[in-house]
Amino acid sequence: MTQILEFNQSSFYETTAIQALDPLLLDGSVVSIQQANAHGDKRFLTQLLVQLSSSLANLELGSEAAALAAMRDVGIVLGSLKRHGLEPISAVPQIEPLLAQLGEFCAMVPRDTVLHYTSWNPDGPRRRAYTDDAQERLLQAAVVKVFPSLSASLCISEWLRDIGPQDARCAPLVDSLHDLATVMVDSIDGVVKDVSPVFFARTLRPYFEDINIRGRAYLGPAAAQAPLWLIDLCIWASDRSSEGYRGFLDASVPYCLPSWRSYYEQLGTRESLVSRLRRCLENPEAAQDHNVLRSAASVARLLRMLKTFRGRHLGLARKAYAPEVRLYDEGSGGAPIALLQEILDLTLQIERFVLNKPSSAHSPATGEAEAPR
Repeated sequence: MTQILEFNQSSFYETTAIQALDPLLLDGSVVSIQQANAHGDKRFLTQLLVQLSSSLANLELGSEAAALAAMRDVGIVLGSLKRHGLEPISAVPQIEPLLAQLGEFCAMVPRDTVLHYTSWNPDGPRRRAYTDDAQERLLQAAVVKVFPSLSASLCISEWLRDIGPQDARCAPLVDSLHDLATVMVDSIDGVVKDVSPVFFARTLRPYFEDINIRGRAYLGPAAAQAPLWLIDLCIWASDRSSEGYRGFLDASVPYCLPSWRSYYEQLGTRESLVSRLRRCLENPEAAQDHNVLRSAASVARLLRMLKTFRGRHLGLARKAYAPEVRLYDEGSGGAPIALLQEILDLTLQIERFVLNKPSSAHSPATGEAEAPR
């Protein structure tokens, strides 16, 4: 592969351009991959990965978009092989340095991520999918729907980090985050309606297992990698998180875009908007400020929407990982169901903290919990 010195992060957002590319000529094998998965045909999948390795070794990369499309197409075979019990690098060792080069080229992990599997994946008959089940495509489409909103939330959060609750711009910016979060709720409602927990748990989940590359395990392209924390971090999680949530973020952030990782590093220890807001509300003079009151109302409204999303997510996860259904103890993002409950609890605590409700307030879903300090 030919290396390019200049790196243009804007290419990550050119989803249509990435979707259009077929650098390793995989279009003709999409149906065959699904058939091989249905029959557990490890021989075909191994031979295909050998073929892709040869194509990748001779590929002249002209852009980051081509590199992302190449990783997308290798990735669908990596996950397929692992699902059928083969470690891809052990089966086809020559792919390992090529994956490392692709990862370095794009400043990303050396395997496919949820972005490759969803947003950078072409639609229609060219759609890279592990199965021919319509439920897989519905799940992919749901994630595609939320990524533009999550990406936009980063820009809004960057503006919010430098202004206070007294600023007239604060409430409208938080309201914009609320509108973006609404898209996520609508999306997960569609998943609850159209995707069976049994299908996810027993058919799709095994394709998201981690693979070993250069002695390190890398998770599959699971929806858990979608960075809802882009909103959390600015609003409350930079200084009011928990050890469990922070550990999950530290493990998840490497799978994100370079600009998102940079945002996490810059904002990870700054004072959150909730902390700035509470300081204003505890000041008798500032607490009467119209803009502060508007900001408080907007933040509480946003937290309610995040709470709704997390409640839906937790309910879906509980069904998919129920003892009589699950094949794995942990979610596809590497976290136990208990962490989803913990994050929901945190969101509820932060909402009460903003509204200055007693910490003993009881939630049927979570029980009692103290407000964070």
